[in-house]
Amino acid sequence: MNSEHRERDSERAREEAAGPTAADRRAEAATEAATEVFTAHRNLLFTVAYEMVGSAADAEDILQETWLRWAGVELATVRDPRAYLVRITTRQALSRLRTLGRRKESYVGPWLPALLLNAPDVAEDVELADSVSMAMMLVLETLTPAERAVFVLREVFGFEYDEIAEAVGKGPAAVRQNAHRARTHVAARRPRGAVSPAETRNALTAFQRAAETGDLQGLLDILAPDVVFLGDGDGIKQAVRQPVTGAVKVGRLLTAGLGRFSTEGWSLQPALVNGHPALTLHLDGEIDTVVAVRLDDGLITGLYAIRNPEKLTHMHAETVLHR
Repeated sequence: MNSEHRERDSERAREEAAGPTAADRRAEAATEAATEVFTAHRNLLFTVAYEMVGSAADAEDILQETWLRWAGVELATVRDPRAYLVRITTRQALSRLRTLGRRKESYVGPWLPALLLNAPDVAEDVELADSVSMAMMLVLETLTPAERAVFVLREVFGFEYDEIAEAVGKGPAAVRQNAHRARTHVAARRPRGAVSPAETRNALTAFQRAAETGDLQGLLDILAPDVVFLGDGDGIKQAVRQPVTGAVKVGRLLTAGLGRFSTEGWSLQPALVNGHPALTLHLDGEIDTVVAVRLDDGLITGLYAIRNPEKLTHMHAETVLHR
């Protein structure tokens, strides 16, 4: 028995001395090539996944699953790596949406998309910035998973219908029907008219000034009469569990909640979030809340306060988005 062990050890030593085999080198080269292609498209894939699921953490998980499947593909058989990778990502996102649907059923209070801190170049791509805005992400939440996937791939990333059909596992005719329904649905719910970053910044500046000073009338001047306030804390952080509607109710809520920040180590700071100006509420130097807004006709019609720490993990470093 000892002689058998010695023989195996000797054989192993000879193999190690000989170095990697040709098969090992081919496998290593294939892995490097797959990694290079995946890395080149990673920001695109993250953006696709995020727009489909509205969760940065789940988008990262989807990318991991996409990589595991991509790593097992024979690259020589792939005609269009970008389309192939997006197809894998889309299928993983559709699967993840079913899980998210069950998760939302037990969520405490309103569910809002996770937020991303962005560099200025995201805002420069107007269509991309619009597609990841809080207002648009909430509209996308009202679509069916198939409609959402078709809308994102067609309207945001410009994929052809036959490519989308492969990604979502439907025929081209069904994809066109989904695209039509989604466009109609989104058009009826998206903000009225384009809103420039300057308009948003001006509204947020007025909002910040009024909130910091407890100026109720100042808030009423910038809030639309039918403004809706939503808070997302999932029971982890205190937040309103039902939408608050109406300028007076929202104004009073804000002055009561924010009016004390100057004496308790609170501060409001501007940031570029999901392609648009927003406010970050800091407590003792740490981000506690991010406030995003929706503007219509120069007035704030939607206020969205995200306090759930799990949805603020991408607020500490800029996330690169790409189309």
